[in-house]
Amino acid sequence: MADPTPFPTGPDAPPFTEADIDSRLDMASAAILVVDDHEQNLELLQAYLEGLGCAVRTARDGLEALHSVEANPPDLILLDVMMPRMSGFQLAQKLKADPHYRDIPIVMVTALSEVGDVERAVECGADDFLTKPVHKVELTTRVKSLVRVRLLKRQLEAAMRELRRRERGE
Repeated sequence: MADPTPFPTGPDAPPFTEADIDSRLDMASAAILVVDDHEQNLELLQAYLEGLGCAVRTARDGLEALHSVEANPPDLILLDVMMPRMSGFQLAQKLKADPHYRDIPIVMVTALSEVGDVERAVECGADDFLTKPVHKVELTTRVKSLVRVRLLKRQLEAAMRELRRRERGE
């Protein structure tokens, strides 16, 4: 996803702002996977995320989510902890151990709120943690921030690939 109009550089180039960067990030290109075993929670989180312009898909447990990630890796995962077949802790640990998926940000969304639960989420690889009931502004702010970082990382990787290609004279 190389950008055909790079930011101007050099000593005379004007500084670019956060708005310049945001204008180059296409949130519509981002995909979010919401994983929860309760239909009402899935519907609520989907409704909260509608305004971001990202594609949102769902899974009802950790195993279904794992298959979804393997088929089409998302840019961010909102993950419930307590689910049948495979818990959110187990899924996060599995994804973070795999080099193909370890860079996908994971936000644990759970009714668990003890310090030990947060520590376990972090140990399993969660990048953030939200306690239910989720507040829309808090959710969308954190999701936008993590998706933005993910998209910037993707742009950086594309720019690095292009630079290496040019260095090889291709």
